[in-house]
Amino acid sequence: MTAAQFQRYGGPEVLEMASVPRPTAGPGEVLVKIEASAVNWHDAVVRSGTLKIVTGRKFPLGVGLDFAGTDLATGTPVWGMVSPKSGHVTGAAAEYAVVPADRIAPMPSTLTWTEAAALVTSGTTALTALRDMTHVRPGERVLIRGAAGTVGMVAVQLAVALGAHVVALAGSRDLDFVAELGAHEVIDYRTVVPADLEPADVILDTVGADLLAYRRRLKRGGRMVTVNFGSAKAMTAIAASAIFGEQRVRTFSSYPDARLLDDLAGFVAAGSVRPVVDTIFPLQRIADAHRALTEPGHRGKLVLVP
Repeated sequence: MTAAQFQRYGGPEVLEMASVPRPTAGPGEVLVKIEASAVNWHDAVVRSGTLKIVTGRKFPLGVGLDFAGTDLATGTPVWGMVSPKSGHVTGAAAEYAVVPADRIAPMPSTLTWTEAAALVTSGTTALTALRDMTHVRPGERVLIRGAAGTVGMVAVQLAVALGAHVVALAGSRDLDFVAELGAHEVIDYRTVVPADLEPADVILDTVGADLLAYRRRLKRGGRMVTVNFGSAKAMTAIAASAIFGEQRVRTFSSYPDARLLDDLAGFVAAGSVRPVVDTIFPLQRIADAHRALTEPGHRGKLVLVP
């Protein structure tokens, strides 16, 4: 089979297509024929070597996490995520992948392969942040930073579905788009500083900067979570929030299980959440997809198809 791999850390140019043996499912695993896989920032971070202290220097390494495909044992369309642990020769950017059986679920029938692949990481991350981490309640004021990003655009829809009053921060070119997703207030983030904003019950941050300044905009009993904690400044702010003040900035890493995927599918079935796909690339052009990830102007997920 064909799979995307890299033999050294670097830019998108290190990605190459390789012919590798088709994997075999072991106990508790499922062999999936990949119909579409998403391109995530995590893929670019791993490929660049930023996480080489974790991923090591044993090559080749595969790439890609979330996918939509066919469970070859049952013929069922499924969606899910391959294991994010290091050392994998193949990832979701391949023709086939072996996946833990408890990390896949039936794919929503209303979605295409590419739409489903686009929603796995962004959708389950947003759902975990809003429902499970901050426990958004009807009528609460929810501030979403980076509302036009891949997680933010789903978070806007989910927060509305949970009954919140949604305030979305985004760039000027994206304000109409975010409003169409259901945000009650849309604000150009370049025109305000945190102190200008009305206090919020919940803040969902996807930016990873100025965390403590935004934390000060929480109401008494407010909750804040960030899904962007890759920088030293962000980690310092998260640690400081646990020591100083009442409201802690929380974070987490997403590796969705079948239950969470089923819950997300329920929002899709209800018409509360729709994925946004920007560009579909053939798998052979994965390097171009990774280049596009860092270019301004795209809106929604970049998706690969074998």
